[in-house]
Amino acid sequence: MPTAHVNGIDIEYTTEGDPSDPPLLLVMGLGGQLTAWPQGFVDGLTRRGFFVIRFDNRDCGLSTKFEGTPDFMALFAGDPASAPYRVEDMADDAAALLTELGIAKAHVVGVSMGGMITQGLVIDHPDLFLSAASIMSTTGDRSVGTPTGEAATALLRPPATSRDEAIAASLEGSKVIGSPGYPTDERILLERAGAAYDRSYCPDGTARQLAAILGSPDRTEGLHGVRLPFLVVHGEADPLVVLSGGQATAAAVPGSKLITIPGMGHDLPEALWGTVTDAIVANTELAAV
Repeated sequence: MPTAHVNGIDIEYTTEGDPSDPPLLLVMGLGGQLTAWPQGFVDGLTRRGFFVIRFDNRDCGLSTKFEGTPDFMALFAGDPASAPYRVEDMADDAAALLTELGIAKAHVVGVSMGGMITQGLVIDHPDLFLSAASIMSTTGDRSVGTPTGEAATALLRPPATSRDEAIAASLEGSKVIGSPGYPTDERILLERAGAAYDRSYCPDGTARQLAAILGSPDRTEGLHGVRLPFLVVHGEADPLVVLSGGQATAAAVPGSKLITIPGMGHDLPEALWGTVTDAIVANTELAAV
């Protein structure tokens, strides 16, 4: 995979599809590498006529790793000083990657933290984007989208000390936050967890990304100024970013479309790939090219 030196760091990325097709940037969530996007989901987007760009966010995968240990007690209390960067900085990375690739306009789709980055992109770099989709995400307003106790415990568990432990923890976490209406086969979850560990295991980076989420300001006011086709997709059974996060996101963006899916948790189960892709495509078709 190629690497781009942008915004002062190295970003690992990959592209798929016909470069003459409309570009679509996929932005992954907390601790998720570019390979966390299910290949079948990506293939569905290229078949629908998009040139798909995926990348490793900073502090994840094969992109630049940072240093420092966040003070989570202070962060949860509202003091952002120990966060080494913010969601907005991660948005700047993504915008710089598009510029480096010579892409003047793109569609953007983000999941979870990637949805937060997507929101930052259309707030701070509106001229780069034709449409946006924020999936299973929230605005940064701490009164909405807060995880259930069980999901928070899964998120904040101590880092694994071995490959087997990491895979077991990933499997357990997937069972907590996954879609109860569309469970993913355990063998697939194990294969994904093993592949992710082997490519890059960096729990310290995930902790710093979480600090970025906690240390970033509420985006609600900025979202009021967004003027492009904006889709919000959220699972009604999401325990990690509960439904109120998606509802608040949609309410903040004028003219946005909100789709809530019964039985969907905090993942992209194969049974819903077509539903989500159809919604993304319909939203892109509203864009003025």
